Amino acid sequence: MEDRLPASSMPTLRQLQFLVALRAEGSFVAAAEAVGVTQPTLSAGIKDLETALGAVLVERGRNGASLTPAGEDAAERASRALSEVEEMVRTVQSAGEPFTGVFRLGAIPTIAPFLLPRALPLLKRTFPKLRLQMREDLTTRLIEALRARTLDAALIALPYEAHGVATASIADDEFLFLCPETHPLARRNDLSPDQMKSEEMLLLEDGHCLREHALSACRIAPGRRSSEVGATSLHTLVQMVAGGMGVTLLPKIAAEGGAIAGAHVSVRPFSTPLIGRSIGVAWREGGPREDEARKLAEVLRELF
Repeated sequence: MEDRLPASSMPTLRQLQFLVALRAEGSFVAAAEAVGVTQPTLSAGIKDLETALGAVLVERGRNGASLTPAGEDAAERASRALSEVEEMVRTVQSAGEPFTGVFRLGAIPTIAPFLLPRALPLLKRTFPKLRLQMREDLTTRLIEALRARTLDAALIALPYEAHGVATASIADDEFLFLCPETHPLARRNDLSPDQMKSEEMLLLEDGHCLREHALSACRIAPGRRSSEVGATSLHTLVQMVAGGMGVTLLPKIAAEGGAIAGAHVSVRPFSTPLIGRSIGVAWREGGPREDEARKLAEVLRELF
């Protein structure tokens, strides 16, 4: 028979929550506030955890609390264990009826502000028992969250390949040419991607997949530095163009979603529509909410 640890050495879920919160917050006071208990309660819980495990997990000092190497290892494992328990609860609760309870949905910054105002009312009407938890972040971090099971699905730009992650396209997103109102190309009807190679192209900072998609659409080598200034959002990028700093490519979904409102810019289509990316849903392949993620993609296609 398999040997089992005595009950006295098994930590409770609450103790694991305390440890994870302490690592995140860096002090007993802040960690206690984060999990909704008093500081003495949290401190006692950490002490009981150390006793149960037979190891010092936390170094206490005047400047706060820091985890020992053993504490860091325990906190990392505790975080994964809590995620597994949370997923178990959600899976069991939603087993009888899909799209009930909490569904954790991520979205990248170049999609979220422009698609969600239309998508959220539709999802609320279609799945009235669903409670969406939203997270906006870069693609790489959303994919990591899918793998870590802290997200159920994510709205990202395709193509994007990642091991263990499946995707479904919602719609193609056309790229439009954006320039100052006084730019020589502002009223041209014969625009082509080749004309972009001689322009001062403004791009989002490294880490935004839209940067790579824009360079690829114009067949510009990724290593080319078009500008020493990189924007952190599409709204900032639009204002940089309006200020005469250069030109850029703007996703049509952003142009229609109000990104250029009030800016002194000209937005023009290419003579042949330039499809630079697709909007899609990503999820963990084989995960318990895979069917719901596929259904989510089907519903969102109705918006296009």
